Amino acid sequence: MITLARLDDGRVKHAFFTRRGGVSSGSFQSLNCGFGAGDEPDSVTRNREIAMARLGLPADRLATCYQIHSASVVIVESPWARGAAPRADGMVTGVPDIALGILTADCAPILFHDRVAGVIGAAHGGWRGAFAGIVEATVEQMEALGSVRSRIRAGIGPCIAQNSYEVGPEFPRQFLAEEAASTCYFAPAARPGHFMFDLPGYIEHRLARAGIAIVERSGHDTVAEDDRFFSYRRACLRGEPAYGRGLSAIVLES
Repeated sequence: MITLARLDDGRVKHAFFTRRGGVSSGSFQSLNCGFGAGDEPDSVTRNREIAMARLGLPADRLATCYQIHSASVVIVESPWARGAAPRADGMVTGVPDIALGILTADCAPILFHDRVAGVIGAAHGGWRGAFAGIVEATVEQMEALGSVRSRIRAGIGPCIAQNSYEVGPEFPRQFLAEEAASTCYFAPAARPGHFMFDLPGYIEHRLARAGIAIVERSGHDTVAEDDRFFSYRRACLRGEPAYGRGLSAIVLES
């Protein structure tokens, strides 16, 4: 698993888990933590147990949402049953011993904490959610629990990097219409009229715009590092029918 120095804190544990160390096989090898991926449910259950054990918690203390690429954020007071997961892309809590988990396969997992207030957050940062405001919505909900945004620290986990993220000619238009300075997150691609999009750079910009001064990126590319991470885009490029989901989680210790 991967951790970030700027998220380290005595009251908070976090991890960006790689695909290694689980029990799944085939396209899901091996630490697939997504039930919706098509893997055997028993394997996913065991993988979640393995991941949570590394954070010192039982698996039933993990909360994950039904992610929909939105700016919807929920306040978590207790973990829910698997079939009761809310449709949202962000979670916040001030309750100890609840792990807020984000599932990704190229999108960016974003973890937050305010150590003074004792509040943590987690967000699913695909381009749609990032553009819609998932970063800002998560920060606002942390403030509702007593956080002060100038104290909040954030970490951007492994995700698709700019060198792997080619987009079509129409893709940048909505970003540039919202903020002309967004042109810096698009580099020319080898194909005429196409661009390479810097998702983690754009998310870091949205964090800074939201007043989050301390941010760290993992620097890993989920597409290029096939032995360490699951990737939707890599699966599509290779014509693979399925792919796993990696877990990132943060927990406030009691």
